Amino acid sequence: MQTIFSVAVDALAYGMVLFVISIGLSVTMGLMRVVNLAHGAFAMIGGYIASYAASDLGLGYGVAMLIAVIGTIVIAVPIERLLYRRIYGAPELTQVLMTIGITFCVIGIANYVFGPTLKTIPLPDTLRGPVDLGFRSIAAHRLFAIACGAVVAVALWFLLERTPFGVKVRATVDNAAMAASLGVRTRIIYAVSFAVAVGLAAFGGIVGAELLPIEPYYALRYMVTFLVVVSVGGAGSIPGALLACLVLGGIDTTGRYLVPEYGEFFFYLAVIAIVWIFPHGLLGRAK
Repeated sequence: MQTIFSVAVDALAYGMVLFVISIGLSVTMGLMRVVNLAHGAFAMIGGYIASYAASDLGLGYGVAMLIAVIGTIVIAVPIERLLYRRIYGAPELTQVLMTIGITFCVIGIANYVFGPTLKTIPLPDTLRGPVDLGFRSIAAHRLFAIACGAVVAVALWFLLERTPFGVKVRATVDNAAMAASLGVRTRIIYAVSFAVAVGLAAFGGIVGAELLPIEPYYALRYMVTFLVVVSVGGAGSIPGALLACLVLGGIDTTGRYLVPEYGEFFFYLAVIAIVWIFPHGLLGRAK
């Protein structure tokens, strides 16, 4: 019973970390119709900035996180303006080539500036130890990751479903040309949505650094994982992305606990089965 509980907590924490990182990619693909393979690179940038701020500058975890999220957005906004705007509506192959090129550029810069070593983000004392629930102790960081995922899910739902900005986003998703003709400034909607997606990627990279370590090839190592989550959940669907992360995170964690020699076999087997049954994703819509 103890093992089952440990697996469940780790699976939930891992799934929530995947959700926080991947939901930005889901929004990008669902809104801007861009296959953004560089999404993991922005999560990596956030992790590197946070590591430098916390380890080298001696800043607190919260301050380092804030600086990293803002810094990643500042870096990403000019990239969106100069590069991404040129591939909105372009063929998928063009988008893949552009974004994977950005990924390798980021990897090269990270290797040159920070070196080829793994980077850590020191946790505050409150997140290092266990939390006693009475019947079981859980690592505080796991609870923190789960809480962050839940907060992000609720906040995004509220933003897209209960605010004027969310109305404009949904209108742009359904028909960008019609929305523009009605006065919606779609370019600003794209830019703000991209900034939110990048900020969430950076935030997830920091929160999940204990589970997905920050290193120079992070963007390449987890690129397929983030893309798979979006495909399984359905691009643009927040509930779909959350469900996909929880299902795939649970399957992957359980497989690694019980039969570690199989690696990611069960993860991708589940992906194949789900996509075969739900070709548009678990909660995706047919285009």
